[in-house]
Amino acid sequence: MILIHDVETFTPDSAGRMDLLLAGTRIERMAPGLTLPSGLADVIPGEGLLAVPGLVDGHVHISGGGGEGGYATRTPELALGDAVRGGVTTVVGCLGTDGVTRSLPALLAKAFALEEEGLSTFILTGSYGVPLVTLTGSLERDLLLVEKVIGAGEVAISDHRSSQPTFEELARIAAEARRGGILSGKAGIVNIHLGDGPGGLALLRRLVDETELPATQFLPTHVNRNPGLFEEAIGWAGRGGWVDLTTSAVPAFYEDGSVKPSAGLKRMLAAGVDPSRVTFTSDGQGSLPDFDADGRLRGLDVGRVTSLLAEVRDAVLADGVPMGAALGVVTRNPARALGLKRKGVLAEGLDADVLLLRKEDLSVDTVIARGRILMRAGRVEAKGTFES
Repeated sequence: MILIHDVETFTPDSAGRMDLLLAGTRIERMAPGLTLPSGLADVIPGEGLLAVPGLVDGHVHISGGGGEGGYATRTPELALGDAVRGGVTTVVGCLGTDGVTRSLPALLAKAFALEEEGLSTFILTGSYGVPLVTLTGSLERDLLLVEKVIGAGEVAISDHRSSQPTFEELARIAAEARRGGILSGKAGIVNIHLGDGPGGLALLRRLVDETELPATQFLPTHVNRNPGLFEEAIGWAGRGGWVDLTTSAVPAFYEDGSVKPSAGLKRMLAAGVDPSRVTFTSDGQGSLPDFDADGRLRGLDVGRVTSLLAEVRDAVLADGVPMGAALGVVTRNPARALGLKRKGVLAEGLDADVLLLRKEDLSVDTVIARGRILMRAGRVEAKGTFES
């Protein structure tokens, strides 16, 4: 057992000072003044720390992504240590541009590997292209028969790299995801990659207007990639849909007009967006290509899961976003969008995913995932099999 003693707690909402007792993989008790016989629990003093839920990163290329600069630019797999240093305890793996040399079996195997090493893991079936690549022959079968599959994506629209899916094709994918999700008790959400194309969110708006599909069936991501798309996303959230801001970026992106997520969250709140509809994801291990106006590659970088907490920190310390709202976009909100009922909130009976942050600068002090300490007092105690 682990007892976190007298710590200021955010569930992600402010809950005051209390003790957190973790037993096995679950949170057993949360209350002030808990006591246990000496030696029965590993006691972590809470002085100078904040206890918050472990971060949920809903969009990570855990098995690496296909680089848009050719074979030599294929990005590396996610290392456990990177997630730990970023305070991420739950990841959702996905494929991206490359659905051929990056396969779903490899993605699933990597998810199992990261789970063995300490994280909670799930995956999306499919990739940029339509028809979807799947594990069992259909999206619905993947949702029903493969426990780790919780949805589809990332399906690309409004992008020169997409397969240019039609209204009917995307409607069929979303309908199959919804049916499979209902039958399996999963979210069945469709993660939608948005590019810089002029279509923006128009195809999703049409799907909601002309079918029975709700806006919450889709999770449009990269909505902060340009100012016009960001404004569209504010309207989409106003219709009750989810909006996801990507935290991995290179300086050239912001120079070209991308909206920094911390500032974007502040703007969305000022515009009256329900804070529970907003999520941040890292796009970790994804390639970050910089294309010119003619679609020619100018440069390439790699997404980092550590960017997730960095943007939360900036939202609170630089942009003045309330702590609960800033934490919500990387804990409770993604857990709800993705149907992860035991994640994203500190509450008795839920999974013991706890992040201790240093109060003065919100840096990571201790990471606990399913009751196992992966980092203690700034020192990583759990590393991947091949990490030095």
